[in-house]
Amino acid sequence: MSFAYPLFLWALSALAIPVIIHLFNFRKTIRIYFSNTRLLQQLSEETTKKQKLKQLLVLAARLLFLFFLVVAFAQPFLPAAFEGAKARNKIIYLDNSLSMSAPVAEKTRALDAAIQMAGQLLATFPPDTRFRLMTNDFAPFSNTFKSKVEVADALASVRLTPVFRSASDIASRIRSSAGSEDVFWISDFQQSTWGTDGFFLDSTRHWHLVQVPLQKTGNIFVDTLYLDRPFAAVNEANSVKVKLRNTGNTRVEGLVVKLTINQRQEATATLTVEPQGSVTTSFDLTGGWQGRNQAIVSFTDFPISFDNEFYFTLAERKPLRIVEIKGPAATPRIRAVYANPRLFSWVSYQVTNVDYSELPRADLVVLHELPRIEPSLLSALKAFQQRGGRLLLIPTRGGDVAPLRELFPTLPLTAVADGKPAELDKPDMRQPFFEYVFESESGPLLMPAATPSLRWGADAGALLRFKDQTPFLTRRGNSFLLASSLQDGDSDFARHALFVPTLYRLASIDRRAERAPYYTTRQQIITLPAEDESTQEPVRLVGKQEWIPAQTYENGRVMMELPALQIAPGFYHAWDGADTLGLLAFNPEKKESILAAWEPDAFQETYGNSASVSFLQTADAGAFGNEIKERYLGRPLWRQALLLALLFLLAEVLLIRFFK
Repeated sequence: MSFAYPLFLWALSALAIPVIIHLFNFRKTIRIYFSNTRLLQQLSEETTKKQKLKQLLVLAARLLFLFFLVVAFAQPFLPAAFEGAKARNKIIYLDNSLSMSAPVAEKTRALDAAIQMAGQLLATFPPDTRFRLMTNDFAPFSNTFKSKVEVADALASVRLTPVFRSASDIASRIRSSAGSEDVFWISDFQQSTWGTDGFFLDSTRHWHLVQVPLQKTGNIFVDTLYLDRPFAAVNEANSVKVKLRNTGNTRVEGLVVKLTINQRQEATATLTVEPQGSVTTSFDLTGGWQGRNQAIVSFTDFPISFDNEFYFTLAERKPLRIVEIKGPAATPRIRAVYANPRLFSWVSYQVTNVDYSELPRADLVVLHELPRIEPSLLSALKAFQQRGGRLLLIPTRGGDVAPLRELFPTLPLTAVADGKPAELDKPDMRQPFFEYVFESESGPLLMPAATPSLRWGADAGALLRFKDQTPFLTRRGNSFLLASSLQDGDSDFARHALFVPTLYRLASIDRRAERAPYYTTRQQIITLPAEDESTQEPVRLVGKQEWIPAQTYENGRVMMELPALQIAPGFYHAWDGADTLGLLAFNPEKKESILAAWEPDAFQETYGNSASVSFLQTADAGAFGNEIKERYLGRPLWRQALLLALLFLLAEVLLIRFFK
């Protein structure tokens, strides 16, 4: 035990005063004469014994009263567990991710409890202590140490954020400060966002890991959402598939899920979700919506509500631009496939009269049975490929193979002069390329036959094959190659039911990626169609927040680099000056919705077996403050000393009053 003010102990010399008073009674004695002292003498002996006992007890009470009173002013305390901590700066990491909206007690969020704990830290340490307050936002404010007043003001403005950080990210950020500061890590220690990548706690600091225990509560969130037919046109039948997941241990019955499009409720479904299970429902789209549309799937799930709304967009599909470059003997079948003006914008050129300015704007370029490719056209096609353009090459029998090898440099192309007709094998319907092509996969499928005019050996990535497993249709990057022409004598593929959906899919294979119905707040790169940079203002994202992201223009598209995990969930319009390039929807990362946290025993076993690491689990800010004071300031005992002093003062009064 130590004393904060040991000089007060000199006042213990005052204990001699009651002793002196007791030993020397300064009261004057009065002599009284009696005729017979026999009885008085006997009474005097009995009274003197009791009087001496009373005086001794009163003396002891007075001495103990003075002793504990002096000790209380000297402020005794038990030494702190961290002796050198008083001179150190303090780092406070406060987890303000969305999972901290979960309750820890009635009407108390985990974030509120964490802020109160941080306030207790400010109140515990001396006024000259400097603090560095960090949150998931990694704001510039957290880069330097601040005074108590500055940090208290910052605590008052801490809000929930969609940004979450892995333990490795947080530890790296803390270690960026050169020093041996004490670290107070206040979090719910969520397993899904904690991460496992190279996390360690060094021994140059004292790490105080403070877990705010969340109440055992389940959570329902949208695990997956997708369109049943992602490439369907506006007026074609379609539906939205929604998969809901329940992370709790309680069955949820009668959950009402709503689909809202442009603030108008379109459909509802009542679902039952099993504990630790999932359920998928479907909402039919009635069609009729045009342009860009805001759609929300919503439900009520208390008390975790940050993921009760799932945002996505329904965009009117613009016609795909198809450019055909055909040879003199090309068939009209390609034109017949892409003749629907609602779906395709079609332009065709003879190989001798090509408008090269059309190539950069094309979604698909079809080289249709060209006997040879001029160097100028070959150069333009290679530039088109390098920019990510989609190319379909349909060969002609006896054509020049050398330019084709330049367009498909990874394929060992050879011409076939004496090919024989062979039947194609049934396609693998598990491939995403053939998804939704057939309503039913049961029963035999009569496949077309073709006479190859090109071969390139075995190809594990071929989309269609002959019966002998040699490739008929293959893909390399964004370029596609057929092994035979579409002439009647070479192939009947163009008359088969598989022909039209295959060419549709070739044209729209990348449209899903360009028009994603939603993104997570973790998304960093988004590409939108746009005009050339020289005539446009920077693209702005306007919604709950406004961003001007870093951006580059290339081939009629703008690539935007977004600040990962800093965009609030919701809808954002991409404005290019006065024009809207697109409508984007952002949702929280699914990891935040999985609230399972580290168990104290497992966590302490993994990260707490070190002299520089301590672990504390509490949701009570008062208990946390007392624990921190004991660890850093020691355990004060002056209250106990003062209580004992008052107790002995009371004992003295009672002895004098009632001890007869």
